[in-house]
Amino acid sequence: MKTTMAKKGQVSRKWHLVDASGVVLGRAAAKVATVLMGKHRPDYTPHVDTGDGVVVINVAEVKITGRAKPLQRVYRRYSRHPGGQKVIPLREMLAARPEFVFREAVRRMLPKTKLGSAMLKKLKIYRGAEHPHQAQSPDKLEI
Repeated sequence: MKTTMAKKGQVSRKWHLVDASGVVLGRAAAKVATVLMGKHRPDYTPHVDTGDGVVVINVAEVKITGRAKPLQRVYRRYSRHPGGQKVIPLREMLAARPEFVFREAVRRMLPKTKLGSAMLKKLKIYRGAEHPHQAQSPDKLEI
């Protein structure tokens, strides 16, 4: 039996639609990262981007488990100036920028290489139920 390795031009891509309303953030991000990497496909090849595109809607309604997690988990920025560190708790970040929270959760599950950056470009995230990707005719992906 011969193992086939996918090549860059041979990969056929599909699009998937994920409704994140009422879904736990980490579970949804893990499933989306798996699809972006292509690990759900039989022709998965580690050094080739074999993943599919993913459209995530209703990100503003994602759930966070744990009683203290919304206050303990923080997002940090640093401007490289003295006193320039900004610390924002998860609760405030979810209220202001839920797309950023979801994208960061998925980005941290992808490879930290140029290949991971290419995978992340196939992720489209929207706060509400409307999205402009009907032309790709995405299949519904259950989480």
